[in-house]
Amino acid sequence: MSNHEIKDRFRGFLPIVIDVETAGFNQKTDALLEIAACILRMDENGELYTHETLSFLVKPFEGANLEKAALDFTGIDPYDPNRAHIEESDALTQIFSKVRKELKSAGCKRAILVGHNAAFDHGFLNAAIERAQIKRNPFHPFSSFDTASLAGLIFGQTVLAKACEVASIPFSNAEAHSAKYDTEKTAELFCEMVNRLKRLGGWPLKTSEADSSMEDIFNAGK
Repeated sequence: MSNHEIKDRFRGFLPIVIDVETAGFNQKTDALLEIAACILRMDENGELYTHETLSFLVKPFEGANLEKAALDFTGIDPYDPNRAHIEESDALTQIFSKVRKELKSAGCKRAILVGHNAAFDHGFLNAAIERAQIKRNPFHPFSSFDTASLAGLIFGQTVLAKACEVASIPFSNAEAHSAKYDTEKTAELFCEMVNRLKRLGGWPLKTSEADSSMEDIFNAGK
């Protein structure tokens, strides 16, 4: 039996790639400044691919801390009068609305966050959800796929730019450290790793025939 639906590949979970740019490392006190989400789909051959990216510039929440070193690193100026930012609650509402529609379309029960050093992005996402008092969170509250760990295993590299280089994915350091760009590159990397594993013979789906064969093998040894 062959089944190329994304709901069957990840046990009913829908991988959504998330990247955030922030004004520091403390998810409770430091501002969320950018957030992007990349929707993934699976084609008729069971290959994962990027479908759509949503990206938002986020207004620092009231009382948020803004670390100068973090702003210098990302190059983000939250005080720029021409910066078209929105409230973080509005950004989350738009992302979650799209994710819920995709969940329904794909027949998945919940989204699972994919991120490069995913704990960082997940922590800031959950903190923003708490501030916005959002009750219907489509994401699993703590499980995630970390592309840094996966790339370290598959490519021997944990830095996003280096992992993309080994995977033959074009990467521009000049464009890096924007949520949209990093999300799309993380999504490309995740898709390449999942698809490469498939091409190498990974991800065998259970079938009744396979189950019977394994049962025969164990019975033969008795």
